[in-house]
This record gives sequence, structure tokens and C-alpha cells, in this order.
Amino acid sequence: MAYNSGIMKRVYIEEISRYQGEEVEIRGWVYNKRSSGKVRFLLVRDGTGIIQATIFSPEKDHPLFLQFDQLTQESSVVIRGQIVEEKRAPGGYEMAVKEMETIHIAQDYPITPKEHSVPFLMEHRHLWLRSRKQNAVLQVRWEVVRAIRDFFDSRGFRLVDAPILTPSACEGTTTLFETQYFDQKAYLSQSGQLYMEAAAMALGKVYCFGPTFRAERSKTRRHLIEFWMVEPEVAFATLEDIIDLAEDLILFILERVLTKRKAELETLERNTAPLEKIKKPFSRLTYDETVALLQTKGSKMSYGDDFGAPEETLLSRIYDQPVCVTHFPAKIKAFYMQPDEKNPNLALGVDIMASEGYGEIVGGGQRIHDLELLEKRLAEFNLPRPAYEWYLDLRRFGSVPHAGFGLGLERTIAWICQLKHIREAIPFPRLLYRIYP
Repeated sequence: MAYNSGIMKRVYIEEISRYQGEEVEIRGWVYNKRSSGKVRFLLVRDGTGIIQATIFSPEKDHPLFLQFDQLTQESSVVIRGQIVEEKRAPGGYEMAVKEMETIHIAQDYPITPKEHSVPFLMEHRHLWLRSRKQNAVLQVRWEVVRAIRDFFDSRGFRLVDAPILTPSACEGTTTLFETQYFDQKAYLSQSGQLYMEAAAMALGKVYCFGPTFRAERSKTRRHLIEFWMVEPEVAFATLEDIIDLAEDLILFILERVLTKRKAELETLERNTAPLEKIKKPFSRLTYDETVALLQTKGSKMSYGDDFGAPEETLLSRIYDQPVCVTHFPAKIKAFYMQPDEKNPNLALGVDIMASEGYGEIVGGGQRIHDLELLEKRLAEFNLPRPAYEWYLDLRRFGSVPHAGFGLGLERTIAWICQLKHIREAIPFPRLLYRIYP
């Protein structure tokens, strides 16, 4: 096609400031357009940004004007012209168009510049991603993913991929997606943690990063059926070690996004002041202290209850930075949690609540490293021992204290972007009653 001619250099909008005064080519889609006398203004997006392209002519029947009139929202085009500085234009630069090539005219694009219902937008999620704010969220998501990988890679962690299909539960049998695996049952992974424990015994400090699945019949603003988690695991680590690691990770992510994605946060109208004030150590509370505090704030929570969405929201609005809650009743935590030596009825676990009402983004703690105790816990939770024999082997052969956590990617993004619902933090959300598109 003509746009492969190579006559002008093809560039992306995010790097346009480098080409001031030069003639270049941009390939993208029509975001919006308007006319004003002898000038036509075309907003073109290419996935990296939006640029204003201007067409000027005293002739009302100029060929570029006629071509401009045919363009519709989301039509695909190639524009060529000179880049000039214009502070009033989006991004501070615009293109003075000399040539334009229409690749495809979009007919009746469904997401017009007006208010649409959430069900309508979710039904058209594949198109909604093109909107300015949804694009900004995806850019932030990409930056958070890069920050997570850079953080662990720079600290000597080894990436180990955990399986998606597993023979056993990690977070409880009531939220498992079951599937047939030839002549036996298998489950979609709830977490890569158990496999990371095995990898940590081989490599010292490791992490996995991938999708996890929970068959939770929940419709709260912070629940997804399929979501992504990063899960580090460290041999010879304690609860305190892992809390320190989680704090460092969260601060690293915040600094990266606040530095690299200012424009996107501005597009989202995110007030970044609360995020900029966060520093370590985070606030610390035991479970007992948390329950007492919440009760003084009107919560109906009783001792022995796990945190629900209302409790998480209430707690994370009390403080202006994340809160670490530790020493939960062992009965409400997973079977692998190490009990506190001083009080075996408490587990050495931690939940980290994001500020501004966003609730839990990190859950983790120290793991049981004693074989007999782990066997006892498996029995107490009525879990099938044969499926966990390999996990018990980790305590038979060179067992050491170890700890880790999981950080939910979408919950972290929702907090940073100040999204009203977690469904916007993932490109194609899987919700209780939605699997399309």
C-alpha cells in the first residue's frame, strides 16, 4: 500500500517532540475532528498518544477538505506533514498536513462522544479500550508490570513460571474452577505460591507473575474472577522480612508510575498528592487492634471474622497511607500459615490495605516449615493428602523457614488510577456474569 512508500519517516506520537520542523508520517485513527473557516482540525491517535493535525486552505473544495469531510470517528488514516510547536494543541505539537491517505472509513462506530451505560460499554469492551481514559489505564498497567519485573530482577530474584492447571487447592476448595484433565480432575490455579515455595528451596528467592482464578460469587467493586498476581517467595525469610519487601515493592511501583505516567494520571484526573506522601514504614496493626478500631468506627465485625469489603474500605480510609494488618486468628487463614510461637492460635500473616478506601492489595506471610505441623493442618482443613505429598516433601528434605506474598495487579492499578471499579484495570475483565468479549 502507499503508506509503505517510505518517502517520509514514520514516527509515533509519543516521540513527536524530537521531530519539530521535520516532515514525518503518522499512522493512526481519527479520534475527533472539527472545522473552523479555512482550517480543518483532525485529532489522530496511534496508541501512543493523540496529535492535532491541521489542514489549511483558502479553497473550500480543496482535495484534503473533501477527504476530511468523509472521515468518521475511528476511521484509519495516514497523515504526512511538518511538525510544529503549538502550546494550545494536545501534547504541545501539531502537524501541518500536506498529504493524507484514508485506509478505512469506519461506519456507525457505536461508542460516540456521549454518555453510555456500563453494560453497554462492557459489551463493547474491545472498542472501549480505544477511549482516552481506558487507554491511559492500560498505559499505567503496562508501567506497573514493568516496574514489578524491574524491582524483582534488580534484587536478584529468579522468575519461575507456575502452572495454570493444578491438582490441588491453594486458597480453599470453595473457590476452585474444576476441569477434566484426561482421566482425572484438575483445577485452574488460585495461586502460584505452593510452586514458588518449591522453587525457593532450589533458587533462594523467586517470583511468579501470571493469571489466577477464583470462583467467587462476589459482585463487589474489587473482585474479578480472573486476575493477575505477582508472588515472591524467599527462603530463610520471616514475616518481618516479607513485610519490608512488600513495602519496598509498593513504593517502587508508585515512584515509577508517578514519574513515568504523569500524563496518563492527568488524563484520569487522578489527584496524585495522596500517593506522593506515602513512605515507609507503613502503619502497623495486629488483627486484635484492627477489630477494636473498626468497632469504634461503627463496624459490626466480631472477633474471629475475616475482613470483608466494608471492613477493608473502612480501615483503608482511616489512614492516609497503606496499613499492614498482622497476626490473624489461625482458623481464618490458609492451612500453610506459620503459627506465632508466643500464641499458636495466631498466624504469622499480613494483609496490606491500600489507602483511600481501596482495601487489600497484598496478602502473605510466613509458611509452616515443620512437617508434623503441616500434616496436622492438612487434616484439620480436610484436604486430600495424596495431592500434597510433593508439598510435604519440601518439609522432609532441607526444610527452612520461608515467607512470601501475593500482590494483586488489578487492585494495585485501581488504587493508583483511582478507578471506581476493578473491571477497568484489566483489558478484558471476567466477572461473575460476564465472559464476553
